[in-house]
Amino acid sequence: MNVEVTPLPGIGTRQDFVSRTGRRIGVITYRDGKFELIISKKDDPDACTASIPLSPDEAGALAGLLGAPQLVAELSEANSGLSGVHTKQLPLVPGSPYDGRTLGDTQLRTRTAVSVVAVVRAGTVHPSPRPDFVFGGGDLLITVGTKDGLAKAADVLDRG
Repeated sequence: MNVEVTPLPGIGTRQDFVSRTGRRIGVITYRDGKFELIISKKDDPDACTASIPLSPDEAGALAGLLGAPQLVAELSEANSGLSGVHTKQLPLVPGSPYDGRTLGDTQLRTRTAVSVVAVVRAGTVHPSPRPDFVFGGGDLLITVGTKDGLAKAADVLDRG
C-alpha cells in the first residue's frame, strides 16, 4: 500500500492512502501532538468529506484497534503451515490480577506453554516483551501456543 506523506508547513504532516474503493483516507498529525482523521472527496484530495479530531489517547486507541488484528493476522499467516500453533489476542482488563505486575509474575510460559510475542498498549506495539515488562489494564497481549494453552492463558490473566 502506498502511503503519501505531505509536509504541512507550520501545521504538521498529512499521511494518506487511496483505498481499494478509491477513497483517500488519511491522518493529519499536528505539531502540538493532536491528530485528525480525514476522508477526502474522490475527485478532489484536498477537499474533505469527513474530519474527526482525535486526542493523542484517542489516536492511540484507534491505532491499537486497527494494528493488533493486523499483527495477529500476519503471525497467523506465518504459522499457517504449522499444525498445532495458534495465535490469539488476549486482553488484560483493568483490575486483572496482573494489572501493574510483570510478565514474569504471570509465569505464562511455565504454566500454559504460551509465549507472549508482543503487547499492544495505546496503539504502540512492544515486541518480544522481557519478563520485567510491566502490564497495564487495557493492554492487548499477542500470544502464540496451542488452543488448550491459549485457553489456559486467558484464564490465568483473568483469574490469576
